[in-house]
Amino acid sequence: MKNSMARLFSAALIAAVIICAVPAQSAVKKSAPKVKTGALCPTPLPKKTAAKPAVKNATAKQPQKASQKLPRLLDLGATKCIPCKMMAPILEQLGKEYKGKLKVDFIDVWENRSAGEKYKISSIPTQIFYDANGKEFYRHIGFFPKEDILAKFKEHKINLKK
Repeated sequence: MKNSMARLFSAALIAAVIICAVPAQSAVKKSAPKVKTGALCPTPLPKKTAAKPAVKNATAKQPQKASQKLPRLLDLGATKCIPCKMMAPILEQLGKEYKGKLKVDFIDVWENRSAGEKYKISSIPTQIFYDANGKEFYRHIGFFPKEDILAKFKEHKINLKK
């Protein structure tokens, strides 16, 4: 009887230690993943298939006037990639803050697979910076903070001030 009680007590003690060591899912506070500058999506780019129009203009709901030439920030990524998800609020904020001064677009290369080839990207997210004449002047691969994006335009003497 003592042996069976001792085994039962040992089993209960081991179970209690295991339960206490592993926090319950509901007790774990989930925070947003911290993404460093340059963080890349680990998922490889998909193979090319039929193209879907998947350009989202973050600057305005209405189309820009054809005569208005603006500098442009094009972000190529995917809605399901963590660094790309971290870029989304930055792109939206830039589009709102610099409306009429900067055109901000996003292309989901998992939905629009031909865009990856068209823009010659190998990893996502990729940001492509264009001047007002449509000439590419800089390209960045990975997560890119808002301050660094603005600094890159300033470095190339593109004034986005209101």
